[in-house]
Parts: sequence; structure tokens; C-alpha cells
Amino acid sequence: MAVSLLAHEVSDLCLGKPALRSLALTTTIAEALFALKNSDDNFLSVWNCDHAAKTNNDYKGNYEEEGCDVCECKCVGKVSMVDVVCYLCKDENLLFPSDALKAPVSVLLPEIPGMVVHVEPTSSLLEAIDLILQGAKNLVVPIKTRYGTRRKQHQKLSIASPPIHNGREFCWLTEEDIIRFFLGSIGLFAPLPALSIDTLGIISTEFLTIDYHSPAISELEAISRSLADETSVAVIDSDGILIGELSPFTLACCDDSVAAAITTLSSGDLMAYIDCGGPPEDLVKVVMARLKERGLEAMLQEFTNSSCCSTTSSCQSQSSSSDEESVSSTPVSTLHRSGKYSRSMSYSARMVRRAEAIVCHPKSSLVAVMIQAIAHRVNYVWVIEDDCSLVGIVRFYDMLKVFRESLEDMA
Repeated sequence: MAVSLLAHEVSDLCLGKPALRSLALTTTIAEALFALKNSDDNFLSVWNCDHAAKTNNDYKGNYEEEGCDVCECKCVGKVSMVDVVCYLCKDENLLFPSDALKAPVSVLLPEIPGMVVHVEPTSSLLEAIDLILQGAKNLVVPIKTRYGTRRKQHQKLSIASPPIHNGREFCWLTEEDIIRFFLGSIGLFAPLPALSIDTLGIISTEFLTIDYHSPAISELEAISRSLADETSVAVIDSDGILIGELSPFTLACCDDSVAAAITTLSSGDLMAYIDCGGPPEDLVKVVMARLKERGLEAMLQEFTNSSCCSTTSSCQSQSSSSDEESVSSTPVSTLHRSGKYSRSMSYSARMVRRAEAIVCHPKSSLVAVMIQAIAHRVNYVWVIEDDCSLVGIVRFYDMLKVFRESLEDMA
């Protein structure tokens, strides 16, 4: 039974995936911010290219690009709006946010080795799983394309564009892509999918939390860590009851003005601020008043400008996963004339995600939790008891370990 699955290569999971849009390592944060606001993607890949290199040892074959020598390029990470927001919320950047945006985008990349790994399209599925279990969050896979057919398209792009190196474009392969692939052949793993997550022992008790009444800025590090881990920060009350979450995936659909909200609001108020539909007017006034009280005039000016203007940036998909899905039902009032969603005023349009947490029970079956996570485009599901007390979290990472062991047993 496992033979049919093990015969698949990485390229089989990349069919139909869009090419990555990229930023150079030397791009400024201001330029990256502009690119994110004007992109359909929540994440943009960051590349370090050595155009002086004569050979590229990462890939087999010998290719040449029109108008330039063969160059050695490597994807070194990815950035999102959350990276920018967390950077602006740091103490040293609060007084002069415009100066902070002049720094190179490289300062936003986490200092965690192995999070992004290049693989060949002929790599096996097991090799891809092993890399993810070793800590990789994104596998960078080259996809063949004709350079000439896309030349005109690329000439129209400015800061962020699909990278073409040695005649190839690239795409992400993520945990979600592999879980989604296994779901399509879930019958081969019987009776594993019907077992509860408690029985399988994949409920992790290591998760990030913040008290509902605590200042959101006090857990800035937790938000950054959850972004790197592709999880979230649970918002709980004094009794450990799950109230909601501060999700990087929801924050990624916000405007950079949400930095002002993180700086001034409690965790509970921040949940209401980023909830779909836009922040309540009273919270906007609270943010402005507190910025003025703290003497953060520059941030207040930026926040006021963002509050008065609207953009037409799209937030409907997560570029680090399978991108073929779109939002099926969205209130007409949330759309601009362009038909795109707005990041303005921190409206989250990603699958109409709310600050409500996605939850399951310890006795929920593995396949049920898989479907739940995929349906909401998240890499995790919170686990609660009948009284809504938080007991743990189930991640795609934990599921992959179970499937990896099952494949070994079937082989």
C-alpha cells in the first residue's frame, strides 16, 4: 500500500503551485512593506544572489539566462506584514518608525538555521518529510518554465517578482501541502485516521499563551515566535479558559498601522481590533489617545494616515501553502471597487478569519482534525476540554511524525 505513496516525488506535490514572488536581501523594509501591501501573498521570499558566480552547485544541469551570466541564488527566508509590525513595535523603533523602515529586510529574518531549504524536484516524499521534521518550514522547489514567455510579464514588475534563475522559477512546499496530499489517500492509512489525537499522543502541551487583560506589547516576543513556529498565541483568562487567539495569519492581513494597536491595547482589545470587519471606532480613538499620551507623535501620524486612507491590497490567500483556494463567501461591503480585499484598518480577509480560535476535543479523530485545520488554512488546532479549558495544541508537524512512522510500518 505504501508503494504508491512512496513513489511520488516532490514535483508531484508542486503541480499547479504559483511561482514565488521575491525580494532581494538588500531590499529596504519600506520597499518590502510596499510590496506586501500590493501583493496577493501574505509572505514574500527573500533571496541572496551572487551574480559573480560562474557555476551553480545547488542544481544539476547547465542553464544560461538571457542577458546575464549564470548566477548562484539562494532563498534565505520569507517575510510577512507581521515581521514588519513586530519590528516597528520594538522600543528602539517606536519614536522614529520612518527611520526604522530604512533598514534592510535582512534584519527581519529569524536567526534560526534550516527554516528554508532548497530541494530538487526529484527528491522523494520521504526526504521532504524528514527535512520538515528536522525543522524546515518551507522547502524551495524549482519549477521549469520558459524564460522568454514570461519576460514581458517580469518587465512590468518592480520590487517583488517571481525569481527566474538558471531558467527556473520556484515554489514553496509546506507542511500543509503534504498533509493535504495524505488526506487524498487517507484510506491507505486505516485504521490510523480514525484514532483519537489523544490515543495517538500528538497533543502538545508546549504552546504560547497570554492573559486576556495583559498588554499585547508584553507578548511581542511570543507573537514573533508563533510566526516562526507557524502556530499562534492563545488568549486565556485567569482560569485557563480559552477566549481566542492572536494569530500571525490574521495579523498578516493587517495594515502596518496595527503596530500602534499592539503598542497600546490589551490582548483582549487587540483581538477585537483585528477581528474581521475592521476595528471598532472606539478602539481607534483609544489607540490615538494613548499614542499621544506616550509622546509617540510619529507613530500617531502614521496611524492617523492609515486610518484615513484605504488600500486595495489582497489578503485572501497564504502563500506558504497551496494557493488554489479562494474565499467562497465574503460580505459585499468588505470589497473595494477593484474587487480586492483591503489591508486598511487591519481588516482580516484571509478565509474571513476571526480572532476566534479553531478548537477540537482530545477524543477528536486524526482525520477530523486534519480536515478542520485544512478548511481554516491553519497549521494547528487548539485542544480544549468540555469546560473550554485549554489542554494543548495539535500541529501539522505532530501529524507528519505519525504518518512518517506509519509509512515505515507499511513499507
